[in-house]
Amino acid sequence: MLHLRVVSPPDRTAEVRAVLAADRGVAHLIVLPGAAVRPAGDVVEADVARESVDTLLGRLRDLRLDHDGGVTLEVLDTVLSDAADRAEAAVPGEGSDVVVWDELIARTGEESRLSFSFQAFLTIACLLAAIGAITDSPVLVVGAMVLGPEFGPLAAVSVGLVLRRGDLVRRGGLALLVGFPLGMAITALATLLFDATGLLSSSTLDHLDQVGFIYEVGPFSLIVAVLAGLAGILALTSAKAASLVGVFISVTTVPAAAFASVAAVEGRWREAGLSALQLLVNLIGIVVAASLALLVARRARRRGDRGRALSSG
Repeated sequence: MLHLRVVSPPDRTAEVRAVLAADRGVAHLIVLPGAAVRPAGDVVEADVARESVDTLLGRLRDLRLDHDGGVTLEVLDTVLSDAADRAEAAVPGEGSDVVVWDELIARTGEESRLSFSFQAFLTIACLLAAIGAITDSPVLVVGAMVLGPEFGPLAAVSVGLVLRRGDLVRRGGLALLVGFPLGMAITALATLLFDATGLLSSSTLDHLDQVGFIYEVGPFSLIVAVLAGLAGILALTSAKAASLVGVFISVTTVPAAAFASVAAVEGRWREAGLSALQLLVNLIGIVVAASLALLVARRARRRGDRGRALSSG
């Protein structure tokens, strides 16, 4: 269940109440006249089954409440209520599998911003991956994979492509186009420092038995990227997944970017080129897989909406 709170101008409160009361997935409907101060108006609250949320948000947006009032959602971890149980049972589908598109847009929009923290995490992940490659340590490489924040912008690009939201595509694309080159440039500078201090030489990269997968591009590179994109978007949209940490253990975006910088500084252009290709394959594979998964979810929702409309009619 999700808790829905609406700040409504008084002249639209009756319509808001009617919209919520008519939906079988709504429980605990409360109307508080004059309770809102900024913006002034009435407050309408309800606990809503996840399956009904997306449709209700669309109807509330049709009333322009996102402009003249406000609509907020929060997850309810515990609900002890027969009325809530009946509301969940009354709407078809499994709540944990439902995509709440406004929630998804808000989450990907926030996680795709080119911010100091995003760049810091990406750069540290690249440095860790570079050290992991130099020392032939898969543990450090895996740690860099988990630390890397790049899925946020990739998810934003996927959501933007599916929903035709150019702002999400631009925001996610900017974070990737600026974040990766800057992180790779700093990693290249660190590699020069390692060279100057004797911690690294080109011969160090001759025997990378444990981390050779970083630049070994093959059919499984795309397969792994596709699976990671599917897992990531499911984690982002499912009500059962609260965090993306640990989902992308097998994704080699950050390690490939880091090793491309190291190999280029050491003049190993073949490995640098293969690492760059590995990075490109993974980025494209993730975006394509995530976009296809979202398209399937969107079509399923439309079929469900048509089915509910026919049954109610």
